[in-house]
Amino acid sequence: MRAMVMDAVGRPLEVREVAAPVAPAGGVVVTVRATGLCRSDWHAWVGHEQIALPHIPGHELAGVVDTVGEGVTAWRVGDRVTVPFVCGCGQCEWCLRGDAQVCPHQEQPGFTHHGSFAERVALHAADTNLVRIPDSVSFDAAAALGCRFATAFRAVHVRARLLPGEWLAVFGTGGVGLSAIMIARALGARVIAVDRNPGALDAAASLGADHTVLADGSDGMPVADRVHELTHGGAHVSVDAVGSEQTSSDSILSLRRRGRHVQVGLLPSESGLSAIPMARAISWELDILGSHGMAAVDYPAMLALIERGALRPQDLITATISLEEAAERLTVMDRSTAVGMTMIDPTAQ
Repeated sequence: MRAMVMDAVGRPLEVREVAAPVAPAGGVVVTVRATGLCRSDWHAWVGHEQIALPHIPGHELAGVVDTVGEGVTAWRVGDRVTVPFVCGCGQCEWCLRGDAQVCPHQEQPGFTHHGSFAERVALHAADTNLVRIPDSVSFDAAAALGCRFATAFRAVHVRARLLPGEWLAVFGTGGVGLSAIMIARALGARVIAVDRNPGALDAAASLGADHTVLADGSDGMPVADRVHELTHGGAHVSVDAVGSEQTSSDSILSLRRRGRHVQVGLLPSESGLSAIPMARAISWELDILGSHGMAAVDYPAMLALIERGALRPQDLITATISLEEAAERLTVMDRSTAVGMTMIDPTAQ
């Protein structure tokens, strides 16, 4: 099969023929119909994740079951499926209570094993992790759920428990951030979008953001102060969808007293530790929450909203490209000003 292969950290990626995967016991092989290009893939490419080389990236996917491994009971060849980017083992205490997203034995396509930037991908513990795609939901829309949209849904709706009428400040309006805005508006909340890219802020406004703030300090006021001014006291909930000390700090400082911050963007550092304004968190009794994807058991509620048209992840997709184009774009994602989500069609030449 054709696949995008990473032979060395930080080096050019190559699209070439490789051996097709075999379904593991309890797992399946899926023919990939759509797969998303995500900043998390860039983190793996630059070495922020431990991966075995050579490696095939890709973790947001949707497709059709091609082969079923021994022990799988819920899935058949031809089923339309997607999968969370965190796949639980299906046997530990966290998986058994529905929290596969924090499974200590988790597998992650594109990180712990070969991913979806290929014509086919192997997935583990299928009965725990696969999600059936309704016929009314496209493969592109379903692939958009696997990391960014599902992560935003759980971060905003489940972790932060955003309420109608509350203010949400979103830092970073890429795939996760725009998803969070769409979800917040569907929940009846008010939104401030913060980004350094004017084009991304235009996209945020088109999705219903009440205010947009350019994060370059050009207006002479610190970003957090601007959020406090616009919300008359600070946001009730903030989300850092970028993952830097600056955006994390700004996000926390933008909150009103007793506010809730959700950290979604990764915060890599040499020490493994990240600086945050803990003194503010203590004195204002802020909640600092982590959010790491969403388990397959939680997908039905989100898919129901999509089927009803209340949420439209497909509206976030701005481009569909080939594996060759994706190999070039992945290496510059830290400098990219692309708006929305980019999907990859592995069959495109």
